[in-house]
Amino acid sequence: MKKTSLLTVLLLTGMVSFAQTPDEQNLKSIYKAALTQSKCYTWLEYLSNDIGGRLSGTKNAADAVQYTKNQLESIGLDRVYLQEVMVPHWVRGEKETAYILDNKVKTVVPITALGGSIATPKTGITAEVIEVKGIKELNELGDKVKGKIVFFNRPMDPENVETFKSYGGCVDQRYAGAKEAAKFGAVGTIVRSMNLRLDDYPHTGAQSYGDLPKSEYIPTAAISTNGAELLSKSLKKNPSLKFYFKQSCEQLPDVLSHNVIGEIKGTEHPENIMIVGGHLDSWDLADGSHDDGAGVVQSMEVVRILKNLGYKPKNTIRVVLFMNEENGGRGGAMYEEMAQKNKENHIFALESDSGGFSPRGFSFETDDENFKKIDNYKGLFEPYLIHSFVKGHSGSDIGHLTSAKPLVKAGLKPDSQRYFDYHHAANDKFDAINKRELELGAATMASLVYLIDQNGILTK
Repeated sequence: MKKTSLLTVLLLTGMVSFAQTPDEQNLKSIYKAALTQSKCYTWLEYLSNDIGGRLSGTKNAADAVQYTKNQLESIGLDRVYLQEVMVPHWVRGEKETAYILDNKVKTVVPITALGGSIATPKTGITAEVIEVKGIKELNELGDKVKGKIVFFNRPMDPENVETFKSYGGCVDQRYAGAKEAAKFGAVGTIVRSMNLRLDDYPHTGAQSYGDLPKSEYIPTAAISTNGAELLSKSLKKNPSLKFYFKQSCEQLPDVLSHNVIGEIKGTEHPENIMIVGGHLDSWDLADGSHDDGAGVVQSMEVVRILKNLGYKPKNTIRVVLFMNEENGGRGGAMYEEMAQKNKENHIFALESDSGGFSPRGFSFETDDENFKKIDNYKGLFEPYLIHSFVKGHSGSDIGHLTSAKPLVKAGLKPDSQRYFDYHHAANDKFDAINKRELELGAATMASLVYLIDQNGILTK
């Protein structure tokens, strides 16, 4: 029988522990605060259940601005204020209807108008359908689509573990499909929902007519993945079938709205600004709990945790709740415009806009030297099962941000496997949120903000 040393026995029984570094101790305090004293879940419950969907330009969006401003003021930050921004005001109107018309048999399928689309005629549109897998195939068909409805049916690629890669691989048909089909005389477009699973939820999202004259706009809608599968199978059996859809959406004049901003002033370098944020607006089909209510309340929780722990940051830490990410990006653009006008110096920006699921790490936009420095922090996160530090996209709103000096941008990377089940759909509701996962995300964000504030970034 092997002899076991006393040290081994003590380690196995937990009677001996090694001293923690100050950073390890402080991260432990941050995670403890998030998991035992957090308010982010309560904040999100109100945003989702009491206010609801927050499409820019609506009363709900205005109510969310005032609510989050009030909550930030209650934290006791050094400054809380609103930043004016004019935003689009698109309204959906009556619920959309659609059906497949095959040999006089009508089969109803779920659709939803894409953001920014025009309405159909009041009686709807009925036309033959041409199925394509993407814009390239559409261009090859050319004038053959004239007078018909183009059905974009390229699914998200299930082979990618990183689901945002799958999303990026087919979202162009949603965003630009109507514009491209209109050039060849199509009367409308139907787009397969950006969703990896088969279900009956159509997923909305932004689309653009680009520089087309308004007289050439055509209506466009998303169809659920189950509906897309059915339409595709039906077309194979009967290529001459017809499709009917009706929607009454409308683009109204722009509306005054606001970014919501709060900050803790830096004690050593107040001129250096670090921001953490998410977008306050959402689509109108549901509550927008994952997209992006989660990112909003996690960002608010970051400054609440640091404030409650008595942390005195070296740099100014600012929480920014952006308006109009979903259908215009004007909140992020306005924040950058004002930052340039006020000659502000941003050194770090962190965005949460990938849902409230379990955090897995961060995606960084930065130079090699700063990435290498930040990558050294990975070991501090491993006890919390945070292991992915990669270079890549950080966030749409902070994507506008520039600085004369080096600027590190980061995006929180939650587990993405379930995100597109809810993204832009009617099931993106509060009951899809797990409280503990939401809080872990807030703690992970606060920890990175703390580490960057303490250790700074490399300047050239």
